[in-house]
Amino acid sequence: MLQEKTLQEMIAGANENNIFMQCDEPNRNAFRSLPVGFMTRFCKQNELEVWKFMWAQGDYMEFITHYFEKVYAPQGDEFFRRCTFVVDENDKPVATSGIWRSYGRINTILGFFVLPECEGQGVGRGLFSEVLKTADYPVYVHTHPTASRAIKLYSDFGFKLITDPVVGYRKNDLQESLPYLKETLPAKVFENLQMTEANHELLEAARLHEFSEF
Repeated sequence: MLQEKTLQEMIAGANENNIFMQCDEPNRNAFRSLPVGFMTRFCKQNELEVWKFMWAQGDYMEFITHYFEKVYAPQGDEFFRRCTFVVDENDKPVATSGIWRSYGRINTILGFFVLPECEGQGVGRGLFSEVLKTADYPVYVHTHPTASRAIKLYSDFGFKLITDPVVGYRKNDLQESLPYLKETLPAKVFENLQMTEANHELLEAARLHEFSEF
């Protein structure tokens, strides 16, 4: 019971913890094609609510709307030229990601998410491969330890965990998150996680803007 309670306590805090990762050079051996029956296309303007619901996983819609209006809307149609959907044979969006130019100067991952019913089919890996093929590096991503499946994927593609204690105006909760990751990731995956200090460009860009854009 003690071990179970400890894990439950870690889960409760892990969803609020910040983790930052960076990729200076991708591992192209991780690149894969999308499974048969799936293809990528950009998000259409009339699908904005679909994207919001997917990224928010049905929760925090008010926050997502505020975030969109603050970060993406001021750039006009740029969001719809960058936000990528994976769609099935019926043109239904089942996954999303993209590259966003945060603070107008660094490349970051734009809302990576795969619908639960499509997890484990190679959809996320195929989408991430498409997104990273034409990216300018380095690329950065902000996530949470509860997104352990995504963290494994990022790691496969060459992303490393940033060790700096603060990124911009947000505390980096890496040390507090490692026990949770050790419990939830396969042992070999956890052992292979790589760490790095953040690039100066990231720290400078984030420090100059109080509102976090990734």
